[in-house]
Amino acid sequence: MTAILADIDAGQLNPGDVLDEAGLAARHLVSRTPIREVFIQLEAAGLIRRLPRKGAVLFKPTLEEFLAILEVHANLEGQAAGLAARRMTAVQAAELEEIVQACEAHAAEKGDGDPNGYYQLNLQFHAGVALGAGNPFLVEMIKTNARKLMAYYRARYRYPGSIAQSAKEHREIAELIYAHDQVAAERRMIQHVQFDQVTVMDLLAALG
Repeated sequence: MTAILADIDAGQLNPGDVLDEAGLAARHLVSRTPIREVFIQLEAAGLIRRLPRKGAVLFKPTLEEFLAILEVHANLEGQAAGLAARRMTAVQAAELEEIVQACEAHAAEKGDGDPNGYYQLNLQFHAGVALGAGNPFLVEMIKTNARKLMAYYRARYRYPGSIAQSAKEHREIAELIYAHDQVAAERRMIQHVQFDQVTVMDLLAALG
């Protein structure tokens, strides 16, 4: 299961991709039985779907599903930022600051180049905020929801100016967390994570 989740995180699996049971078993040198067990777990988490004559495919949301998941995900991320403003340790804040500076440096030095590289920094930023919330259950909920939309967030960074805007918003959120402003940190993170419906439609179209 960990290997499949890693492929999703790295962008090697995208929405609608077919998961080949035999191929995965051969790749990981196991029988099909543990692969089927993993599929059951992934299906329960909403990360894959079983389709007639296609087998297991990676979850690909409709517009309505995307908007519904996004609403939940934005609020979970916002809650994490609000809790981080209350609970983040000095060590965690220093680690978050390193990530924020890396995001800013990437935007300044590479502009719109290397969107995949920036996306990995973006993952680190959100992970740093979530860990600062001090709630492991919340962290797992965020991870599960993020994986359903991950390919679309990655695609967003191909849009001109989006990397610079993201880095700017990361700085704003981080400063609110450092200032222990729980309400403002939560609100700003929700705004950061949300997309308007037109953007969602563009992203769905971009990934076919």
